[in-house]
Amino acid sequence: MAVYTQVSTEAMSDFLRRYDVGTLLSAKGIAEGVENSNYLVETTGGRFILTLYEKRVDAADLPFFCALTDHLASKGLNIPRMLSDRRGEQLQTLAGRPACLIEFLQGVSVTHPTPTQAFAAGGALGDMHRALADFRLGRPNSLDIAGWRALAERCGADLDRISPGLRARVMGELEWLEANWPRHLAMSVIHADLFPDNVLMLGDEVSGVIDFYFACTDIRAWDVAVTHSAWCFENDGTGYHADLGRSLIAGYDRRFGLSTEERLAFPILARGSCLRFLLTRAWDWLNTPADALVTRKDPLAFQRRLDFYAEVDPETLLASA
Repeated sequence: MAVYTQVSTEAMSDFLRRYDVGTLLSAKGIAEGVENSNYLVETTGGRFILTLYEKRVDAADLPFFCALTDHLASKGLNIPRMLSDRRGEQLQTLAGRPACLIEFLQGVSVTHPTPTQAFAAGGALGDMHRALADFRLGRPNSLDIAGWRALAERCGADLDRISPGLRARVMGELEWLEANWPRHLAMSVIHADLFPDNVLMLGDEVSGVIDFYFACTDIRAWDVAVTHSAWCFENDGTGYHADLGRSLIAGYDRRFGLSTEERLAFPILARGSCLRFLLTRAWDWLNTPADALVTRKDPLAFQRRLDFYAEVDPETLLASA
């Protein structure tokens, strides 16, 4: 979440008149994240999230995201829906951007999860994968292994502006992953971005899962690897916490589970997760406007995770999970 597009009070009030949500009381830009412009909106009818979709989100994909969140919410999962206006339309335009008004869910995102919270997050991911078994729509992953190469080439020599030697490290890892990627594993629609800031917690329970704008069809176990790499390290990518890793996988196994083949491939999938986020963070680091209300994230935090997964013994990473 972030704010790239400023919306005036008058324009926001006019926008909200399309809905049965009361009149505007306050609106505050949300700085976390890097993808879209987001506001916490309070009206006489309650609290909502107003999202304006920026360049990385293709407006043609928004009906897929609407259908996905509606499907998951209909299964009883704590997923915020995109609200319909008085004419029954979920997708709008505001300030020249595609926009949606979204349900607000109570909860906070944790920065230092406990094993119990990691267990709950793994369970929530398993519940999503189970609920998606009968979801019939799909969306290609624009940030799959082919997308990583394209993004690496776009970053080019500028990667070394972030850290000397980073370009060579990225290209070497990319070649290794292209040669070893486990393309035979089960596919599904996945969240693909289940970081702690996309999981709302009330105490030790998951109260909501948000931000499905990278959701796509890809290797299902890669979704688990993304979550593992996001939850089980210090924020700077150091200090792998094995207790968090065990708890997260145990929570996932309780609700859905990894196959033997998925477990054997897990370190490779995790390396792919690290390279994907290293590259998107690098691109944002190099290209985010200086005046944007947005928190840039350190790409090297995922190089450190990548180094861990490249060196870990594949037979022991999930041995006690």
